[in-house]
Amino acid sequence: MPGSRVGRRPKPPEESRDRLAVVTRPGPRISPALAGAVDLSALKQRSATGSDARSAPAAGARGGVDVTEGNFEAEVLVRSNEVPVVVLLWSPRSDSSVQLADVLGELAGADRGKWSLATVNVDTTPRVAQMFGVEAVPTVVALAAGQPLSSFQGMQPPDQLRRWIDSLLDATAGKLSGGPAAGDEEQSDPALDNARALLDQGDFDAARSAYQAILESDPQHAEAKGAVRQIDFLQRATTHPQDAVARSDAAPTDIDAALAAADVEILQQDVAAAFDRLTGLIKRTAGDERARVRTRLIELFDLFDPADPEVIAGRRNLANALY
Repeated sequence: MPGSRVGRRPKPPEESRDRLAVVTRPGPRISPALAGAVDLSALKQRSATGSDARSAPAAGARGGVDVTEGNFEAEVLVRSNEVPVVVLLWSPRSDSSVQLADVLGELAGADRGKWSLATVNVDTTPRVAQMFGVEAVPTVVALAAGQPLSSFQGMQPPDQLRRWIDSLLDATAGKLSGGPAAGDEEQSDPALDNARALLDQGDFDAARSAYQAILESDPQHAEAKGAVRQIDFLQRATTHPQDAVARSDAAPTDIDAALAAADVEILQQDVAAAFDRLTGLIKRTAGDERARVRTRLIELFDLFDPADPEVIAGRRNLANALY
């Protein structure tokens, strides 16, 4: 199927996401139930912020990461030294782009870190798209060790995509620092498998306990740390009233209201607004109150990849507010 031609870039459409589709840029690898969009809708059903609309592939595809100019080197070039990186250059204006994003996201989730899916929205990140010389969407480029391996344009049948991914894994087996050698099988960890299963079943209290038990024996376990952190956030954030933002706006000096509003803004994908709200409050407080707000803001930073541009900007603004 031919790709859609890339013309003049229109204003990107407004995105409306489910309030529980949060944390699109997690830091450490966590369970598939928390990765990518962190789909924890079974935790507590909430009304959506608007009608369903297409969002970026990384928000709906497990294992994907949105590529920007700020994280291109880390998420594409550096990452390709560890595992093959499949770069999807897409546009929400292209139905085949959205369809291909869904299929690649499912394949990435099924392969559990054997390769990385990186998505580039050509409408909002045109300079990154230009690096690949893209002329049509969707375009897919596979890289390993910083070098292109294979590419194609347009939607492909899922079975052909599966074979294409398998060929990439075969070609790079044992040649990259993060990929398994040919014939190697993933080591099973019964405790981790149990925690993941509980999470997949929607038993979040039990899942948290299982992950916490892992941390007691291995305090630096990245997946367990990430899972506990995000479960804690969602269990807290989904108890707030839906008008928490309006309540905080009406009472700008109310710390409890501001903390609740920031949580809700994260759920609504308005990450910068959440960071700015708490940073502004830090400027207006002192002593224990300031320390409390600062602690919560850092907790929110930790929900995301530290290389995320909004996190970098948020930390810089926090430093300016404090000093």
